[in-house]
Amino acid sequence: MGRRPRDLDRDATAIKAAAERLLAGTPLRSASGKLTATELIVEAGLRRDVVYPHHQDLVDEFRLRAQAQDRVPTAAQELAERYAAVTEELKEARQQLAEERKLTRYLRRTTVELAIEAENLRRDQEDAADATVVSMQRRRGPGRRFPPSGPES
Repeated sequence: MGRRPRDLDRDATAIKAAAERLLAGTPLRSASGKLTATELIVEAGLRRDVVYPHHQDLVDEFRLRAQAQDRVPTAAQELAERYAAVTEELKEARQQLAEERKLTRYLRRTTVELAIEAENLRRDQEDAADATVVSMQRRRGPGRRFPPSGPES
């Protein structure tokens, strides 16, 4: 069982259609939409080893048309704009992350300090509960003044 021969006409048609889509800025398969031979091959859904030996003329024609085209393809322009927006979002996210990390460090320090204070208060309360309190009653009666004002007999 051998391989089927390639349908070179079908491949050529795919390359031409891919070239038109890329030049129009409406790619289907190309992620970037750039006007390069690599993106042409991706857009055509073919492999390099199929395109270059049999369709170099179509690749060269595409390159010439791309050079003659005086504008950035719509898809590439949209990607550039999206890249700029995402870059700005990333910058803002990094700033927010730095602020959050700073706040987190502060909160961790504060939590540790409060835990130490709470432990010290518990220990002081336990120490106070263990201490024996002795009540000194005042003796007041006839003839006795408290506090005594002079020598007692």
